[in-house]
Amino acid sequence: MLEDTHAYFHQAADVLKLSDKIRDILWSPMRIVKVEIVTERDEGDLMHHVGFRVQHNMARGPMKGGLRYHPTVDEDDAIALAGLMTWKTAVANIPYGGAKGGINCDPSELSERELDDITRVFVERIHEFIGPRLIFRHPM
Repeated sequence: MLEDTHAYFHQAADVLKLSDKIRDILWSPMRIVKVEIVTERDEGDLMHHVGFRVQHNMARGPMKGGLRYHPTVDEDDAIALAGLMTWKTAVANIPYGGAKGGINCDPSELSERELDDITRVFVERIHEFIGPRLIFRHPM
């Protein structure tokens, strides 16, 4: 997914004749957070998952983007989806930046309580990087 997103980005950047410096600024995420998530199954054994939150860009406003639950989620997926959210909100002229989160789990194999626990631990681990207290500063 990341390779495809990168290729499409550069196609658009070629049409816009963007410099290498601007391309680098627009492509690079401002923050990547990776967290380990250990929770207990209903039967008592431990589960281990990895979660990601990528905050791509907030030049146009607060960052928006959901949380994906899928067994193949990795850092590259989160980077690609966060960048796409940034560009989607910009193209639609919505005053938001882009972000995305993901946890490498299969929700169809989890009980409601197990999924709730995984989500709560994830949010607990990233809470200092999300929410209304993030400071939005317009670019110079």
